[in-house]
Amino acid sequence: MSSVLSAASASASPPDPARRAGPRQWWALVALTAPVLLMSIDLTVLSMAVPALSADLAPTSSQLLWIIDVYGVFLAGLLILMGSLGDRIGRRRLLLTGAVAFGAASLLAAFAWNAEVLILARALLGLGGATLMPSTLSLIRNIFEDPAQRRRAISVWAAAFAGGAGLGPVVGGVLLEHFWWGSVFLINLPVMALLLAVGPFLLPESRDPRPGPFDPLSAVLLIVSVLAVVFGFKEAGRLGWGLAPAAWLAGGAVVAALFAVRQRRLAQPLLDLGLFRSLPFGVAVFTNIAGVFAMTGMLYFFPQYVQIVLGRSALEAGLWALPLAVGAVLGSLAVPALARRLSAGLVIGLGLALAATGYLLLSRLDAGGAAALAFTGGAVLGGGVGLANTLTNDVIVGAAPPGRAGAAAGISETAYELGGAMGTAVLGSIGAQAYASRVLSDLPAQTPPAAAEAATQTLATAERVAAALPPAQGRGLLDAAHGAFVDAMSQTFLTGAVIVAAAAATAALVLRGHRVGGTDGTGGH
Repeated sequence: MSSVLSAASASASPPDPARRAGPRQWWALVALTAPVLLMSIDLTVLSMAVPALSADLAPTSSQLLWIIDVYGVFLAGLLILMGSLGDRIGRRRLLLTGAVAFGAASLLAAFAWNAEVLILARALLGLGGATLMPSTLSLIRNIFEDPAQRRRAISVWAAAFAGGAGLGPVVGGVLLEHFWWGSVFLINLPVMALLLAVGPFLLPESRDPRPGPFDPLSAVLLIVSVLAVVFGFKEAGRLGWGLAPAAWLAGGAVVAALFAVRQRRLAQPLLDLGLFRSLPFGVAVFTNIAGVFAMTGMLYFFPQYVQIVLGRSALEAGLWALPLAVGAVLGSLAVPALARRLSAGLVIGLGLALAATGYLLLSRLDAGGAAALAFTGGAVLGGGVGLANTLTNDVIVGAAPPGRAGAAAGISETAYELGGAMGTAVLGSIGAQAYASRVLSDLPAQTPPAAAEAATQTLATAERVAAALPPAQGRGLLDAAHGAFVDAMSQTFLTGAVIVAAAAATAALVLRGHRVGGTDGTGGH
């Protein structure tokens, strides 16, 4: 999120006769920050509801992965395009239209009657979210004319987005303690209604008098390429590696290549890929993705482990995930002091090395549960991600020429969302395949074939099937499923540790000697 602060500082006008904001403008900030907080919560809140919605909707392992990460895919693919649309039709108009879309999609998601409808609703949530985020930031830049007040306002906006991801599991746990899984979506409705009520009075309209070209084709190519790659990993998790998953991955690579060619030919591309000619820029984007990848991959497995394997409540699962959020906040707060003394490469490498260590600790969890190990591993992983991602955002913007800071910030935000989607897709698919193969080999011989096949889908499905069997058979199936899930989770966390450790080594090597401008380590490029 600090990339936004850096970009805003780079584009802020000098402190001439700017009108200072009054109470009306600060109330407008409240109205603009609330939906951003909810959007961020939506990135992680659903992880707590996985066991409950799995029991209710009975999704396949592939459908469950889509439910989690299709939101991030559409949000990432449409962020910059929707920002361009707001420049054309008016940012307030787009924001209020997006609030209606986000609220309607939330209502559809809350009452989804099958997995396919929930996947569609999550995609529509991503579309609505993509209209909200750039509109809120653009309006803040126009409402706050004084540079110092603008920086303060954008800091509040960025803190709301960063804090929401950490609050998601806790909010989800509290809601699921008292309500059904759809309640995690209904919390969006009052905030969207409030925004629609006060927005026309508090928020001024603004648009770019000379907007750049509107390029929906580039956005379509970006989304299709990511969806194809994600689908390839999901098919590999469902079927194992073979021709079909490889074909999907290859197709995604081809569409991504077409996207890249188109960006190079456009005078004003959707994503300025020319920035990747800078090796520090490219490595910083890669490590930014790796950090979010690590956190979302962990959050896919952890709630299922706590709620189903350990038999704890949703609220307890949310509290077990709290050290992850606390670690991320503390890691972010430690950046200024470290950035004054160490190079960016060392700080980012240290952060990702800590994240890999957290994964290694979490891979030692077993079916008996170990709260101290889980809390320590989560805190270390979160602290490492907070440390690395706070600084990589600054490196991304700092490595770009001053006139392209906005484009660099757009790439940073897109990378953040893609990292979240790919963390669930890649690590979730690895875990799904490991679980399915292990549970089949561990099931008692007397398990009915239909029950055995169903148990390979998800852990929640295995729980439901076991409840319908005679007690002895059900206990045997349940023990096998729990053991298989814990083994698959450990294997996946070890894989995540290797990926993140590789990113740590790359960052430390390429960014050695690179320092972030300014004395506070948070911008000043």
